[in-house]
Amino acid sequence: MQEKDASLNGILVIDKPPGLSSARVVSIVKRLLQAQKVGHAGTLDPFATGVLIVCVNQATRLARFWLNSAKTYQAELCLGVETDTQDPTGTVISTCDAVDVPEDTLQAVMKSFVGTMNQAPPVYSALKHQGVPLYRLARKGEPFQKPARQIQIYRLEILDIALPMVRFEVSCSAGTYIRTLCADIGKILGCGGHLKNLRRTASSGYSITDAIPLSELEELARSGDVDRHLTGMSKALPDMVSFQADKALTDKLKYGMMVTIADVSPSCLLPGENLVKIIDENNRLLSILCYDPVQHGFMYCCSFV
Repeated sequence: MQEKDASLNGILVIDKPPGLSSARVVSIVKRLLQAQKVGHAGTLDPFATGVLIVCVNQATRLARFWLNSAKTYQAELCLGVETDTQDPTGTVISTCDAVDVPEDTLQAVMKSFVGTMNQAPPVYSALKHQGVPLYRLARKGEPFQKPARQIQIYRLEILDIALPMVRFEVSCSAGTYIRTLCADIGKILGCGGHLKNLRRTASSGYSITDAIPLSELEELARSGDVDRHLTGMSKALPDMVSFQADKALTDKLKYGMMVTIADVSPSCLLPGENLVKIIDENNRLLSILCYDPVQHGFMYCCSFV
């Protein structure tokens, strides 16, 4: 058996193909790279495609910093057909023969979803009730409805209308279910609807132009040329402020000592932000720290020294 490779540490942005679960993509990447650890930062349903951030080896410890990041999707809404899963994988539960929605009505309804709202998660989802995924309960005929959660739709723009199909682009907060959004739009229009196709085009500061197909990754792994597509850990969180450590700070980090604001430039702390990446002179990620105003110092989120 080939020895696992712990030397590759960073982020791969994969253009997930249809028909594979996010967990299956992780498994394939782990095999191709012979990595010790691989994880992803934000699940995509098997039928969906697009940006899937895959963390390799030590970078798996960074995944939690993307949990609340915004995402952008291109989606296709099919009006007039409702499914139990709110997507194309489910069973049709109702249909509407006449889908004749004026464009101005459609525009107004979709625009009404922009902003902050409560959204009830679908009963067919990976969320859990008493440790059991909701989709398993639903498949057993025991659906469980989780309480509605607050989400945000930052932007929603119709790209094309060819009834009963409506293509649109949406930017939203983490935790937003686009299939539920489609079902809710169909419900308000009175004809029902479900999500027909979904492609994630941006997530956590990465776009589809940064992504590579799995087939290309296989060729890169075979040629040993994965490095040029691997985003190093110090650059993996592009929106987080960074600070270059001197020897004194590096020593503090090495021994887990208390880090104060005097050790890190106050200008690193942006308004409303309390996280900072600490890098060394070679641009290697040493730690991610979180400022605690009560302690007037930084707590260790994760350290790589």
